Order: sequence, then structure tokens, then C-alpha cells
Amino acid sequence: MELLHPWRLDFQQPAPLRSTPVVSLVLPCFNEQEVLPETTRRLVALLARLEAEGVAAPGSAIYYVDDGSSDATWRLVADYAATLPAVCGIKLSRNRGHQNALLCGLMTAPGDVLVSLDADLQDDVEAIPKMLAAWRDGNEIVYAVRSRRDADGFLKRVTAEGYYRLLACLGVQVLFNHADFRLMSRRAIESLRAYEETHLFLRGLVPQLGYRTAVVEFARAARFAGTSKYPLRKMLALAWQGITSFTAYPLRLITGVGALVSLASLLMSAWALGIRLFTDHAMPGWASVVIPMYLLGGIQLLSLGVIGEYLAKVYESTKKRPRFHVEAVVGQAFGAEGA
Repeated sequence: MELLHPWRLDFQQPAPLRSTPVVSLVLPCFNEQEVLPETTRRLVALLARLEAEGVAAPGSAIYYVDDGSSDATWRLVADYAATLPAVCGIKLSRNRGHQNALLCGLMTAPGDVLVSLDADLQDDVEAIPKMLAAWRDGNEIVYAVRSRRDADGFLKRVTAEGYYRLLACLGVQVLFNHADFRLMSRRAIESLRAYEETHLFLRGLVPQLGYRTAVVEFARAARFAGTSKYPLRKMLALAWQGITSFTAYPLRLITGVGALVSLASLLMSAWALGIRLFTDHAMPGWASVVIPMYLLGGIQLLSLGVIGEYLAKVYESTKKRPRFHVEAVVGQAFGAEGA
């Protein structure tokens, strides 16, 4: 299975003319007090430049989504919103995870064009003008894809790239080396609103929308300040989420493994019977009993675990619980002064 290949920027095709859009930058935040001042400075300057160049319309703004931070993140966001017209804040009632916080921002922020990116400045903000140029060419979704991963360690780079290839082999439509740095038009956002996924994996869900897309490449930088909020445990959880949310391949794999084990058991039985009937080398021992027992027991437990994971997803989906609750909003776009 090949990776999803959307329209490239160098593919020239007539596109409809579009007016200057109101641009909303959506940034999920979790304990980002160290990097937030620099992020705000760069993004405010970027929006001012885009408005001066006529690329973005007045009213374009930054929307920070505080995902239940335990540090001073929300206080900083509220202070910026009170003094900077281009900054708004959305506070979740508790930590709901990066994907839910990002979805909250996308579903809440106004604007003709929404750009989602991380707050740690690893996503190159200078790629945003290129993404807007691709939108003006008629693309509804523009993916920002890493051209290289020099800022990542060897292990993270190898495992991440291997994971993208694994998803593609399993039939999941993903862009290689794309995370959540993307532009979406209002039309695409409203289409995404119709999806009521309980277990979110947006980098696999957005390609399901099917609109015309483009790709912009950027060099991912090292984190400006603070520490990563995605340790190995969360990365593995997100990886498993992507697999189990978009493919039933693990369930089919269980069927294949079961068939192979059954075939191997029949062959071993035939071999043991042949030794017993036609030779004098049959030697009773514990290995012939214990090894197959542990092998089959392990496969059965693994199979039950995979099946249980899918059943748990069905169970949680049927409850239809809200994916997030907004506790407070600040900023002129919401008509709120603080919270």
C-alpha cells in the first residue's frame, strides 16, 4: 500500500480566485509557560505582516487551547488576551489530551482558514504564508510535512518513520512525516465537524475528508524551551490509537496466526505419530507438552487482548460522552476580557 500523495505545489492547475481570508492559528498547550512568550511574539508579528501584505484579513488571531495545564500557561494566555487583540484563549475544564484539545480549537475558533500547529516552535511559522498561497490556489487542506528530522534523535527518527510506513502497509491513509501542522478551510472544518469519533487520530481522519489538498515542506526545528509533552508512553498510545481506529488488520492477523498455529499443531501431531509407529526413538518428555501449551496460551491471551481493545472502543463509543468541556474563553473574538 502506498502512502497518500496529495496535490503538490508545483502541480499547476487553474483555481478559483479567493478573497483575503480571516486566518485563525490554533495551538493546543499543555504546561508551555517557558515557550509561550516567544511563541506569542513570533505569531503576533507574523499575523501583523500577513495583514500588512494583504494576505490575511483584519480579525485574524491566535487561539491557544489550554489542555488543563498545571503551570502558569493559562495565566499567560489570559494576560496576552487582555493586552493583545490578536490573542485569544480557550481553557478546557481538565486535561483531555492533545487530539481533543486540538479538535476543540478547530471547532471553536472562527475564521475562513484555520492553521493548527504546536506551541513549542518546532513547526516553522514561516511555512504558514506558503500554506496560504496553496489555499489561494484552490486547495481546501494544506499539509505541512517535515523535509527532514535532524532535530530528532536517532531512535525517535527511526521509530517515527517506521510507524508511518507501518500505517501505510495496514491501509491507513496518512502523509509520511506529517503530524498536526496543517491548514484547513472553513468548508473542510465544517465537514470534519460531522465526524463523531470518540478516539481521535486527526492525522488519519483529515485525509478521509477527500478535498483537494497540497503539501508544503518545512524543516522541523528543535524545541525552543521546556520539555516534550509527548514521552514514549504517550507516543506509543497515539500510535496504537492510529492503528486500531482506522484498520481491522490486527483482528485479521489473529485469524492468520491461529490458522498457522493450527497447521503447525497438525504437522507436529503427524510427525509424533510417525515417530511412534515407525521408529524406536520416541522418548516421552515434558518439552512436547509444556512448550506447545505455553505457545498456545500466549497466542490466546494476545488475541483476547487485541479483541478486547476493539470491544473497548465500541463500548466507549456507544456512551457518546463529550470529548471536552470548555471552562472559559478570553479574547476580543469571543467578546470576553478574561476568566
